[in-house]
Amino acid sequence: MWTLPNVLTLSRIVAVPLLAVFLWWPGWSDGYLAGFVLYCLMGITDYFDGYLARAQGAVSKLGVFLDPIADKIMVAAVILLLVGTRDSQPALIPGIHQIAALVILLREIAVSGLREFLAQLSVSVPVSKLAKWKTTLQLVSLGGLILAGGLPVYPVLHDISLAALWGAAILTLITGWDYLRVGVKHMD
Repeated sequence: MWTLPNVLTLSRIVAVPLLAVFLWWPGWSDGYLAGFVLYCLMGITDYFDGYLARAQGAVSKLGVFLDPIADKIMVAAVILLLVGTRDSQPALIPGIHQIAALVILLREIAVSGLREFLAQLSVSVPVSKLAKWKTTLQLVSLGGLILAGGLPVYPVLHDISLAALWGAAILTLITGWDYLRVGVKHMD
């Protein structure tokens, strides 16, 4: 259980409350910058836990279970904090852009449920290359939005990150549909 890949995965889950503290106060640029650094470290551990597990032959049931949960907890927490408005500060994911965030959250929940259902049938759904691109664009867009909160003097960073969020939402719909098509084949 206490392999390095599993410890890295668990560290992402444990770091989410600290990330939330950094992102809680809009207008606290240093908090957003610290949150950005932590978010990047969490993303790096996401890469390395899987890489090390495969390289060391240390893929475990616990790791396979926890890794996607850690990803979803991190993404959901960041989206919720960036959508929220506090102290009359505008949200970093404002207005119509919240639809893109909602699409991402709903897909994550739906695909998790579908994977659980298919696992009971001993059906494995491999992650597609497009789904990996979706995840990458999603993580980059959220990281950019966090960084934009720390660097409000660069509004173009915010705009680019919102555009990337929409790109991630579109890929989310495409990959979610792909998973759903596979899942429907196994439903009675």
